[in-house]
Amino acid sequence: MSAAPIRVGPWGWIPSLYLLQGLPYMVVMSLSVTMYKNLGLSNTENALYTSWLYLPWVIKPLWSPLIELLGTKRRWIWPLQFLVGALLAGVALTLPLPSFFQMSLVVLWLMAFASASHDIAADGFYMLALPTHQQAAFVGVRSAAYRAANILGQGGLVYLSGVWIKHSGNPVEAWQGVMALLAVMFGLGATWHLMALPIPTADRPASIRNWRVFARDSVDVFIAFFRKPGVGVVLAFLLLYRFPEAQLLRLVSPFLLDPIDRGGLGLDNQQVGIAYGWVGISALTLGGIVGGWLISRHGLRRALWPMAFAINLPNVVYVLLAWLQPPGMWWVSAALAVEQFGYGLGFTAYLMVMIWAADGPHKTAHYALCTGFMAMGMMVPGMWSGWLQDLIGYLAFFAWVLVATVPSFLVTALVRVPEGFGKKEAA
Repeated sequence: MSAAPIRVGPWGWIPSLYLLQGLPYMVVMSLSVTMYKNLGLSNTENALYTSWLYLPWVIKPLWSPLIELLGTKRRWIWPLQFLVGALLAGVALTLPLPSFFQMSLVVLWLMAFASASHDIAADGFYMLALPTHQQAAFVGVRSAAYRAANILGQGGLVYLSGVWIKHSGNPVEAWQGVMALLAVMFGLGATWHLMALPIPTADRPASIRNWRVFARDSVDVFIAFFRKPGVGVVLAFLLLYRFPEAQLLRLVSPFLLDPIDRGGLGLDNQQVGIAYGWVGISALTLGGIVGGWLISRHGLRRALWPMAFAINLPNVVYVLLAWLQPPGMWWVSAALAVEQFGYGLGFTAYLMVMIWAADGPHKTAHYALCTGFMAMGMMVPGMWSGWLQDLIGYLAFFAWVLVATVPSFLVTALVRVPEGFGKKEAA
């Protein structure tokens, strides 16, 4: 384990590192919803319990100092990847059991904690392993690799599960195969990173003798965040800007998969993989690119309101889909592309508000706090969304999602972003 790594450049480890960073999050937060739907869980149970899986990302700032103190970032990364691979195999092994739901959920909880810890180590390693100019040069590469994980998961793996179900007629066997394939991928990825990740001289653990000082300083950093001017408005924005989307997201896959007579669209996994995975995620990525360009050109303050409308108003497509239940993939794919493009556009503003809110001498720690509140804003509304949909049906639920945009617009009106923030300065 102490042997010198093989010499590869950043292209040799950054894409694979961020692909493996994105995959477990995608498995826990998205793929699990489709899997449990195929295995017969109600929307109430599905949304409630999969929303709880956000919790590790909510509280990850609380244990991030441990990753600073205990070992190097490099020595956290590849063992956590091996652990995620083992946990994926564990999910596959639990699925045929009578108590598969409880047991697989426990394994997914452990995977969520491992994934959140891996996020901390990987992002820290990226900053330590590269000089500033290379960090800037590869930020697009790491983002693209993370997006590729979403397309692979929600597109390719959902499609694969559909092919498997059609051939075997057994969704349990299909999802065992998908999880086993992911486990092998993580084993290979962890082995590669064990050999290929560089050993930065700056990647050193903090001294345990300084534990008390480190802990005191960490508390001071947290307190400094809550003493920032206007922090109450910022927290309201982080919790409520995505209030409609947090409820919608838990029900998209069930809506696409449920039969027509239950208010859904009656698609199979292959069709969902194409429409929501490949088409939808590609449109989301394009929306993010356009959003970044708009902010760099006009500044966040001028772009914020158009982006708030972009993330909320396209949700009307789900009302139309639930009302009309159009046959054929073209209409469904086009509607999802519109909604996901708007979501990608509007989410860019959310990320920039977090960057603005975290700005200052402790920006790394404060940004981590912002991501925790972001995860909380997605977790809590998602927990009741399945119950509400089961109670009132898809059409009324999607109409409620439109009503739920009101808090999002209210917090947008309260935010006071400085003029010109995020705008690219003229050369």
